[in-house]
Amino acid sequence: MSATDQIILAAQGYFELEMHGDAIAELDKLPLDEQIRPDVLEMRVLILMKDNLWREAFLASEKLCAVAPEVPIGFIHAAYCLHEMGRTREAKEWLLEGPAALVNEATYHYNLACYECVLGHFEVARAYLQASLSLDEKLRDFAATDPDLKPLHI
Repeated sequence: MSATDQIILAAQGYFELEMHGDAIAELDKLPLDEQIRPDVLEMRVLILMKDNLWREAFLASEKLCAVAPEVPIGFIHAAYCLHEMGRTREAKEWLLEGPAALVNEATYHYNLACYECVLGHFEVARAYLQASLSLDEKLRDFAATDPDLKPLHI
């Protein structure tokens, strides 16, 4: 196992133990060219999101989108961070401008349902929610308690 892999594994372990500061410290040990690997950036984003550090998580998500523009998860995370910062309209636009592969992701449709609902576009939100459920029925239980979707009365 390479030194980089050991650091990533240690960061993952700290994250799982909810020792987020230690996880970030491990990632910070990596050389700069390794810190921009998609897997490393995604881990950083997840840690920052877990700590509700939305601006920092958004900036890391932006980097992930730049490094791996074909990978949907960076766009999903970036949009979610914008939404959590109260910038829901921008979150919607961010998702809509992402890679074509996003349309195959249940989370893409689910998050757009949330954003449209928050923006007051209930029929559009309902259509996105149905699309998400057709891709992943397990989201139904989550949708029933999601405050963003409350106006839809799932």
